[in-house]
Amino acid sequence: MLKRWTARGVVTLVSAAAALTLASVPSAEARVVKVDRRDGQLVLVHVYSPSMRKTIVNEVLNSGGGAQPVFYLLNGGTGGATGDKWRTFTSYRKFFAGKAVTVVSPVGGGFDYYADWRYPDLARGISKWQTYLMRELPAALASVFPFNGRAAIAGVSQSGAPALDIAGRSPMYRAAASYSGCPASTSIFGFTSIWAFTLAGGGNPINMRGLSHDPAWYRHDPARNPVRLRGKSVYLGTSTGMPGEVDKATPLPALLIGPAQVEAVTHVCTGIMRDSLNRAGVPNTYRVFRHGAHTWKLFERQMMDSWPQIGRAIGA
Repeated sequence: MLKRWTARGVVTLVSAAAALTLASVPSAEARVVKVDRRDGQLVLVHVYSPSMRKTIVNEVLNSGGGAQPVFYLLNGGTGGATGDKWRTFTSYRKFFAGKAVTVVSPVGGGFDYYADWRYPDLARGISKWQTYLMRELPAALASVFPFNGRAAIAGVSQSGAPALDIAGRSPMYRAAASYSGCPASTSIFGFTSIWAFTLAGGGNPINMRGLSHDPAWYRHDPARNPVRLRGKSVYLGTSTGMPGEVDKATPLPALLIGPAQVEAVTHVCTGIMRDSLNRAGVPNTYRVFRHGAHTWKLFERQMMDSWPQIGRAIGA
């Protein structure tokens, strides 16, 4: 009589197949395949990622001037793939003009949650964004721009938690920030948003870090691992969610259904992260804006507010 397949057996079979697939990924160095300088400040750098087996476009602000620190500024939502990015919705180019820092924003990684996925996904393919941000991208960019070895990383909205997780795992990053993110990623708010957003992008969250009770989810939750951020300059930005002057570019009715509620949730989630850092004795800046819905103008204000702290940490 044939044995009945169990859920555990199916998962084991899938895991074995995935392991064989990943083992076939060629070992190679990340490399710059194209440099497209658009003007005296903006450069589009195309980097081939051997871990993901694809080329990623990175929007880089660099005006020259010798060796500089690097500020990795992650996009939100879809990772900028559909235009929801710093370059489109903010005046960040004007803000960083003349500053002695190279600003790098990869395009993509949003629905992948900037994670190293455990298994390849039918919709998302192979996702190894932590490997890309911690090893491949810095090494590739160093072949184009002179860096001084000091770096910071920040994420906005869904990339806030990944930014803190990556910073806590790499000594390269001296500062980290979350702008209206949910750094407590295994809280009810964080876990729900990760699964919902990943599913919205067509991916299977189980392929990211396993089932909901898998320890991998907790290992990548910054709020459950606050000591990793000790010795780094940490900034946490959020708002109450109440629309205000900062949101004036968006009609009020559009703010009240969606953006206001989302920002209120990130306010609670960011508070959990702040409490976790405080209990661990890790210094941090916790900035709550009285007004502001979940909009790019709020994110831009938080970024500008955090810059003096981040700039000091990396010597920019």
